[in-house]
Amino acid sequence: MFHEIRPAILERMRFLEEIDRRDRADGTPRLARLRQIPPETGRFIALLAASTPAGSWLEIGTSAGYSTMWLALACGQTGRTLTTFELLPEKILLARETIRLAGIESAVQLVEGDARGCLCDYPQVAFCFLDAEKEVYSDCYDAVVPNLVAGGILAADNAVSHGDALQPMLEKVMADPRVDSVIVPIGKGVLVSRKA
Repeated sequence: MFHEIRPAILERMRFLEEIDRRDRADGTPRLARLRQIPPETGRFIALLAASTPAGSWLEIGTSAGYSTMWLALACGQTGRTLTTFELLPEKILLARETIRLAGIESAVQLVEGDARGCLCDYPQVAFCFLDAEKEVYSDCYDAVVPNLVAGGILAADNAVSHGDALQPMLEKVMADPRVDSVIVPIGKGVLVSRKA
């Protein structure tokens, strides 16, 4: 999967990486930045997704589509499709451009709006990547975990970098007997919860 990344995907990844690097260096306000995952986290979530049982794949927080491209690589490997949710109009425009330029339209469905209102429509979730505003993490977790299939995985980014803000949710997750969970110190820290 990583040895055969199409040039269109690599080009778009590099383009978004440069925007993200520049935004972080020049002091672009947090809400205006792409705030995307680093490449090592992209590889990690693609491996996780490709290892899951049958079921739906979800991404909550598309942003410009950087993590979406990593998950699309796993889609190509497994024949799955990804449904990704984004709320902000300016990010939706960038994500649509990314999906088109990367040539991943057949693997990705972009849903515009708040994922929390739609998550109950996905009763058999095999994989969910959560990388949105931290105040929605707990609600998304509560909506997704009951619908995870046995062996299904929810991965949530920023578990270390935003550990203070996420502490109540992380404590809830670690005590939840429905899942086995660990925080992996990769990138900004990824919470991985696997349905028992």
